[in-house]
Amino acid sequence: MLKKKRIIESAKKALAKELKSIKTLSSIFNDTFYKAIEAIYNSKGRIIVTGVGKSAHIGNKMSATLTSTGTPSYFVHATEASHGDLGSIKKNDCVIAISNSGETSELNNIINYTKRFNITLISISSNSKSVLYKNSSFGILYKKPIEACPLNLAPTSSTSMAMIIGDCIAIALLELRGFKSNNFKNLHPGGNIGKDLKNISEIMHQKNSLPIAKDNEKMSSALITMTKKSFGCLGVVNNKGNIIGIITDGDLRRKMNKNFFEKKASEIMNKKPTLVNENLLVSEAINLMNRKKITSLFVCNKKKPVGIIHIHDLLRLTN
Repeated sequence: MLKKKRIIESAKKALAKELKSIKTLSSIFNDTFYKAIEAIYNSKGRIIVTGVGKSAHIGNKMSATLTSTGTPSYFVHATEASHGDLGSIKKNDCVIAISNSGETSELNNIINYTKRFNITLISISSNSKSVLYKNSSFGILYKKPIEACPLNLAPTSSTSMAMIIGDCIAIALLELRGFKSNNFKNLHPGGNIGKDLKNISEIMHQKNSLPIAKDNEKMSSALITMTKKSFGCLGVVNNKGNIIGIITDGDLRRKMNKNFFEKKASEIMNKKPTLVNENLLVSEAINLMNRKKITSLFVCNKKKPVGIIHIHDLLRLTN
């Protein structure tokens, strides 16, 4: 039977080693890092990421993250590059090579190719004396870590560091390009990310579905509308059709008295309703509703109600 305490202690040791290594990464954010980002940003071609072994897996992920955040990229395995894939690297491209030691022999052909055709080569390594670092246009150099592996052999801490560096590069470029939620949505139409990035205009209830009452309407009538529409709330509009308040189930309970049904909707309503526009994202709507502790949101165009969403609509979409 496996020993619970031993397993947990082993995991904690691995985590502690990796965290210690990751904390040293702040030293890489220097002038060289800036110039590397500048070179990628100004590149007229695509960003080619390359590596071997575990670095290849990290490179694949790095390339995917760059592409999905607005920096077109693809991965070329260093071994395959020596068997024809060098032809996919063009003069205007920029190459990012990952190697902890910087002495990975399979990278030599790519290094020579970039030098021959004057292609920008950015290295990510921990060895300033390595062939890769010395031959790169810009070398992002991190402190050589102690691997989380108790033998200090299996790439663990070093691959985590390389992956984080890749994420930092991608986010820096994302911000430089002014990459917005709508851009992200266009590149992620499927899965939960795609759902979260829908605009609420795509799922809101509209027209005759809206629970609306006029400000001078008696509650005896307004309550019937509120019950029929089943949103647990009622929007109150003035003679211009602008929403000026909202009545919720809670308002009904708090203000119920013998004269309640004769009162006007404007006398019962909350005069500071939370209103949103059609461009709000589903993820933002969920956060807003959770923060405000409300279950429905009126969607407005210049204060005129054009839709309504209920928390259940959003939860069904994201499940």
